[in-house]
Amino acid sequence: ARILQNFPGFGHKYRTEDEGEVRVLLYGHYRIVYLLRFPEILDILGVFHGALDLDRYIP
Repeated sequence: ARILQNFPGFGHKYRTEDEGEVRVLLYGHYRIVYLLRFPEILDILGVFHGALDLDRYIP
């Protein structure tokens, strides 16, 4: 997930919120979900197994 330091917009755009974009980065069997607030500020929302329904955990 170090790629996010240099390329924060690298992940797939999941949806747009008032605070910024919720994005998903695939890493093996897992999905790293993060909120991209500004080009240089991101918050990791969670790391989820690929089989889980993200809508259930990211309201």
